[in-house]
Amino acid sequence: MPITKILAHNAALYGEEISLIEVNPEVEEKKASWKEYELVETDPEKRYRREITWREFDDKANRLANFLLGRGLERGHKVGILLMNCLEWLPIYFGILKTGALAVPLNYRYTEEEIKYCLELAECDVLIFGPEFTGRIDAIRDLIPKVKILLFLGQDCPAFAESYYALTACCSSVAPEISISDDDDAAIYFSSGTTGFPKAILHRHAALMHACECEQNHHGQTRQDNFLCIPPLYHTGAKMHWFGSLLAASRAVLLRGVKPEWVLKVVSEEAVTIVWLLVPWAQDILDAIEYGEIKPENYRLDQWRLMHIGAQPVPPSLIKRWKQHFPSHDYDTNYGLSESTGPGCVHLGVENIHKVGAIGKAGYKWEIQIVDENGAPVHQGDVGELCVKGAGVMKCYFNNPEATAESLKNGWLYTGDMARMDEDGFVYLVDRKKDLIITGGENIYPVQIEDFLRAHQAVKDAAVIGLPDHRLGEIVAAIIEPKPGESLTEAQIAKYCEALPRYKRPRRIILDKVPRNPTGKIEKPRLREKYCGDESLVQAQTGH
Repeated sequence: MPITKILAHNAALYGEEISLIEVNPEVEEKKASWKEYELVETDPEKRYRREITWREFDDKANRLANFLLGRGLERGHKVGILLMNCLEWLPIYFGILKTGALAVPLNYRYTEEEIKYCLELAECDVLIFGPEFTGRIDAIRDLIPKVKILLFLGQDCPAFAESYYALTACCSSVAPEISISDDDDAAIYFSSGTTGFPKAILHRHAALMHACECEQNHHGQTRQDNFLCIPPLYHTGAKMHWFGSLLAASRAVLLRGVKPEWVLKVVSEEAVTIVWLLVPWAQDILDAIEYGEIKPENYRLDQWRLMHIGAQPVPPSLIKRWKQHFPSHDYDTNYGLSESTGPGCVHLGVENIHKVGAIGKAGYKWEIQIVDENGAPVHQGDVGELCVKGAGVMKCYFNNPEATAESLKNGWLYTGDMARMDEDGFVYLVDRKKDLIITGGENIYPVQIEDFLRAHQAVKDAAVIGLPDHRLGEIVAAIIEPKPGESLTEAQIAKYCEALPRYKRPRRIILDKVPRNPTGKIEKPRLREKYCGDESLVQAQTGH
């Protein structure tokens, strides 16, 4: 059953109940007068809190669907979504699905070049974007001729786009009569590739439905729950965790910001029961408590029953600290990747907190195995590549049969992560087969940064690796080999890197020779062995 039917079901049975709440604490901190902001009903950016019911959610999705169908959108067309988290995000997603077209969420950190690349790779016909991206879209709009419709979600629509609010407001809220099957294509998400540019991951409607069932099975959402969603909705992790709330017809809060005091304030004000955090956010909350910056007793937190973490390895010491401050919380972690419809293919389980450090066992209706380089299962305790199998596995890498053949073999998805299994059947990640760096839950692609660094006139060679970090999991480290005779400094490289997006800038710059093997490949294991073991380097750079 397509997930669009779940939305219609919720609207029919619980139409007047709240489905989504958006909270923007920055508005409250900046406002000069509460009345000043309450009067501006039409500008979402100037309101602290907004909410919609299940019926309003479904109506908004239907209005967008009818608009797109009226403009010639057909089954198989693709619609890009380039928005910050907001109350409109999920109704837009569902509106696209209701047409039979494919939703294509885009990372809001993408540069102009990356946006153009992903729109072209996914063959997008429509792009819906917010005011934060006007400059980026303006810079590439003449370079994306296949995108025939540019819809702007905001108050001051640029001349090159059309207003989402104006065009959808007059459309019918009656659901379009479009037949959708579980086998139909539903969405394209983007993941990293070894070349540094994302691959387009194609999922069917069946995979999205499987994500709903998997999440609710793991975390037991009921209609009494309230899920706090902080991570970006373009990411499968955030959306697929929310799918459990969709299936349970329970409310969710979209928090625009990650400050510890904001998290606890919203949990208290909105009676939140489930919170999904990334490691650095949990670390920030604990630090704020232990430094006396926030006091849990000042908030209503008794109803908060579950804290779970995903997107990166979780230090057992972090969970030990968490339980000291929140002893009544259940804790869980999920492993997943965009190719497996996000989190849940491997699942720790709240009853297995004694196994913190492991990513868990096979999730609901998932199979797992660890194999050697020939695809044969390894012995218990040996390291091999983690493979997963289930209804949530992607259909393919869109327009990339070679990459698909490398990752999908006999129904198994080869994750690229090296792992081992203990005597109790719990899986532990050992290393990543790919050279991705995960910092604060975000994937960093070393090749992109290396190519940028090598463009510096004084740089002979560059290598980028991840160094362990107390808060972010990893930080980006750049090893720079200067050209002979060049007097290059770390400060000069740091200044040069200001042209990169902030999250991609190296946090550690090291002037050293870049080792390469006889075939010309960078010997990153040697670099990791040399620098990851020197804790003083990490502490000196990060302040931990």
